[in-house]
Amino acid sequence: MNNLLVLPLLIPAFTGVILIFLKESIMLQRIISAISVFVNIAIALMIVYQVKTDGIQTLYMGGWIPPYGIVFVADMFAALLVLTTAVVGAACLFFSFASIGEERERHYYYTFFLFLLTGVSGSFLTGDLFNLFVCFEVLLVASYAMIVLGGTRVQLRETLKYILVNVISSSLFVAAIAYLYAATGTLNMAHLAVRVAESGQGGVMNVIAVLLLLVFSLKAGLLLFFWLPDSYSAPPAAVRALFGALLTKVGLYAITRTFSLIFVHEMGLTHSLIGWMAGATMILGAIGALAYNDLSRIFNYNIVISVGFIAFGIAVATQDSLSGVVFYLMHDMVAKALLFFLGGLILAASGTEQLRLMGGLIRRYPWTGWMFFVLALALVGVPPLSGFAGKVMMVRSGFGEQHTVLALIALASSFVVLYSLVKVFQQVFWGGEKNEEEIRPRHYKAMMAPAAVLFILVILMGIGAEWVNGYVSQAGTVLADPAAYINAVMKE
Repeated sequence: MNNLLVLPLLIPAFTGVILIFLKESIMLQRIISAISVFVNIAIALMIVYQVKTDGIQTLYMGGWIPPYGIVFVADMFAALLVLTTAVVGAACLFFSFASIGEERERHYYYTFFLFLLTGVSGSFLTGDLFNLFVCFEVLLVASYAMIVLGGTRVQLRETLKYILVNVISSSLFVAAIAYLYAATGTLNMAHLAVRVAESGQGGVMNVIAVLLLLVFSLKAGLLLFFWLPDSYSAPPAAVRALFGALLTKVGLYAITRTFSLIFVHEMGLTHSLIGWMAGATMILGAIGALAYNDLSRIFNYNIVISVGFIAFGIAVATQDSLSGVVFYLMHDMVAKALLFFLGGLILAASGTEQLRLMGGLIRRYPWTGWMFFVLALALVGVPPLSGFAGKVMMVRSGFGEQHTVLALIALASSFVVLYSLVKVFQQVFWGGEKNEEEIRPRHYKAMMAPAAVLFILVILMGIGAEWVNGYVSQAGTVLADPAAYINAVMKE
């Protein structure tokens, strides 16, 4: 057993509780939060190293062996996502220091921030469906507070919509868990894989599988993304970055884990459905990205396109495509956080989100402009940047496995991403300057620092893709053949 596995949950949760009692000490809140996220990065690095050298790590709470107790499991897939979450969370925290404002800081912003990281990391590490539900609820409750914090009319309206959608999806999740437990007598994921294989995936099992897919799709924004563009536009840039980078990825992780481990015996139904949903999501997301001319909605529809692209890789379900899913998830978490950081900088410099009211910012903010341009190329998948390797693996597998239509839609969606972001780059940074309002240099530099860190990561992940692939391929191997995961958890 490896006690390190619980620390990515305990450290931010314990820190968040401490910060409740430091409401008026903003500087102390910042210092303690910063220490917490750096410790979390160190723990995540240790977990990745141990999984690389010693294989899948497990922790049985209270010493109870599955299926009777709570288990945390770190294979390379979970470990890499926990590490990426820790890094992105640290960047978002430092961006918050510069941009979130003292009013929100005094109303427990950092407590909710750390609780959200607790829920995200817990979702990646849990080996039990019920605990996955619990971690979902932890991160959702924190996200409710972070959306509404500030109390503007738009925030209140979008919070109601966001809460309503997630209450419905959580209710369906509980129902699916109840049906699954009634049918199998267990909720441990590895044990579920064994029970479903023994009983056969037909009839009621297929109904439960589709219900779980519906639940996770609502949370990921896969086809059922009607709530996402407006809800993610309501909070400030730091919160948008955190949401865009992490929240949809938890739903995608749940789909990947469930439909590569448990429900793998009727792929003609489940994975075909995922594929159709992926194609529709990419098409609808592309339409949204082309239709709007305000910054936040263009960025949010780019989130939708990436969700569809990742789901396409899940639907293909080869070892190569699943390795691509892992690589692209890591890239997208970093790149989307950076995209919203740069969006926050643009908003601070121009005072508006309407593209028609912007222009000429490249003269005052050349670093922001060229970082945005390079990031656009990374999101499209131009080599040698971080988006290239994952896209190549997924598209190559799509063509090789006769998913030609989906692969073509995925390629076309990449061109839409390129067009939409180049349009932003052209209208925001070139032409005549339409707003002479200056952003304070200290403010600008403080916001640029975490953006620069993520920008360097985007480049390094691309240049070092072969090295990163050594870890990613280990994750893809377990996803494509989950016997190692099952044996490690069940001690067989």
